[in-house]
Parts: sequence; C-alpha cells; structure tokens
Amino acid sequence: MTNDELKVHELRTLKAIAETLNSANDIHTMLNDVLKEILSLTQLEAGWIYLIDEKGNYSLAADYELPEALCIDSKKPMCEGGCWCLDRYNDGRLKRAANIIECKRLEDAVEFEWGDTRDITHHATVPLLAGDERFGLLNVASPHKNRFVEKELALLEGIAYQIGTALKRIALTQKEQESALLAERNRLAKDLHDSVNQLLFSISLTARGTKEMTEDVQVKEMLDYIQGLSKEALSEMRSLIWQLRPQGLEEGVGTALANYGKVLGLTVQVDVKGVLQLSFSTEEALWRIGQEALNNCSKHSETEEITIVITGNSSYVSLEIHDDGKGFQYNEDQPRLTFGLTSMKERAESLNGTFQVTSAANQGTTIYIQIPLKREGM
Repeated sequence: MTNDELKVHELRTLKAIAETLNSANDIHTMLNDVLKEILSLTQLEAGWIYLIDEKGNYSLAADYELPEALCIDSKKPMCEGGCWCLDRYNDGRLKRAANIIECKRLEDAVEFEWGDTRDITHHATVPLLAGDERFGLLNVASPHKNRFVEKELALLEGIAYQIGTALKRIALTQKEQESALLAERNRLAKDLHDSVNQLLFSISLTARGTKEMTEDVQVKEMLDYIQGLSKEALSEMRSLIWQLRPQGLEEGVGTALANYGKVLGLTVQVDVKGVLQLSFSTEEALWRIGQEALNNCSKHSETEEITIVITGNSSYVSLEIHDDGKGFQYNEDQPRLTFGLTSMKERAESLNGTFQVTSAANQGTTIYIQIPLKREGM
C-alpha cells in the first residue's frame, strides 16, 4: 500500500472501532470485535484483553489468534497465575501503554513445553481507562516483534481509552436498566395495592355483611366460603406486593427478610456480620433466595421460628437460613430439588455462587448460599 492508502485504511479501521464501541451493549462481543479491528489496524497477529476488578481479580474477556501453547486446557495458561503486566497494573505502576520486555506466560510455555508459541516472546500492554477508573488490560503481540515504537503505543493508548469509556458506558447503562426495572416493580406493586388488593378486601367485607342479612344455612356456608377465599387471595396478594416491592430493602436484606417473615406469620431472628456493600444484582439475589426459603418454611416446616445469618467480607457474602422444623429427607447425590429449591440454586449459581441444603426428618433444615463479590458490570 502507498502512504495515502495506509492512512485511508487506518482512518476506516478507527471509524469501525468507534462505531463498534458506540453501539455495543454486550461487553464480551464488543471486546472480541474490537480486538480483531485493532490487530487489523496495527498489522499484529495476536491479542488478548483482561478485565480486572478492584481486588485485582482478572478474567480473560477476549482473545484473537493466541498461539497454540497458550490455548491448552481451554486456555488455562491465560486464566491462572500472575504475570508482569498484571503486577504492574495492580500496584499502580502501569499508567500508559508500555513495552513488556518479556512475557512470563510465554516463557512458561517454552520452559514447560506447552506447544508452539509462533515465536511470540514479547507484547505491548495498555491499561483500559476512563478518567480515574480502571477496567483492565489490552495486550497485543506478533512473532519476532520485541519492541513497539512510540507511534504504535500512542495509537494503542488512544484506542484503549475509547474501550475504557465504552466499558463505563455499558456499566452505567446496566445500572439505569436495573433502576428502571425497580421503578416498574414499584409502580406495579402500587397498582396492585390500590386496585386488586382493595377489591379483594371489599369482597370479604361484602360477604361478611351479606351473611348477617340471611338465615339460610346453605347461603351462609357459601358466603363463608367466599369470605375465606377472598382472605386467602388477599394474603397471597400482599405477599406478591412484597415480592415486587419489599419494604425495608433500602435498610438492608436482613431487615427486608425480617419484615417479610412477619407478613408470613414467622418470627425471624436476623444476625448480620460484617459491613455489606452489595451490588444491585447480589442484593436482589439474596432477597429472592431468602424470600423463597421463608415461603418454604411457612408452608412446610411446621415451625414459626427462623434464624437468618448474613455474613459479608471483602471476598464474599453468605446467607444461612435455618429452622428447627420437621425437615425432609435430602440426599446431596440425588437431590431431586423442588421448583423452589431449584430457583434458589439457579439464582446463586448465576452469580458464580454456591448453594447447599442440609436437612433430615425431624431435624430441621438449613440452606446456605455463598456468593463471591466483584465489581458490578465486570
């Protein structure tokens, strides 16, 4: 290509990168697409992107044309252990695009004979930033290339800043969507309370008043039945309203679960250990899991005394719900989970958490959930 053609190619690629970053809403799809464009623009062969949370935990979010040696065991060499670029990022030394003289992962690949490295030994590494916020690293490499000139690093730095800005935009969009969902739930809960809830209460009062106006035994029995159904429906409706808009959740999951227990006629003792700063998704999961567990206690345990322990630290939050009720036979190897237990398990696992049930006849039931904590949006 002539110089003019190279400039046109560069501008078109930069435009494609900008369009991808501005329109994408799925992080991993966006990063994979952009990484391919970056390598096309720089005429490099391989690249990978790490997303890194506030605690220094990293995940391989995108990669392209990795050498065989780094792809063994489902890319295990790229997903475990430390390296110099991560160390420099985590201790604050890496503030702009830089040459990495040697790559530890590639050195290990050669030393332990993991496979072909395609003669890739070095890479450039660039932090993904948006203002003061940090999101991860962009790494690019090519065979026999052991140094990147300032022009190349400046280009990579500019693109990395665009990626960081896009990551921040997606995180903010997700928060806005979650806020909108919560607002819609509140609106629906209010509508149910103002219309259906009041209607059911009126039916119950009407049935009771009509019963006093007749001496017919069969009519009285029918009105008793109608009144009983309306009270049961009213109780279910109040429970549904609670599910949509739990009172007290703004004061914490423990308070919300204790209040919900009162609605179900349970006495719930809550013990919160540690200071909890939970993301919306984690708080929502704990609320829904605890809610389902209390429903099960109310329907099946034959006890009104429930103990809840919520424990949080910098790494995880756990929720333990225990009752001394009649329990049930539970075999961990053949769990045969009910719909409610399956729902709790799926909610925990959707956040990379664990779910455990301990129960036996006449020995009560304990449900234990542990969810790892990470920065929201990563």
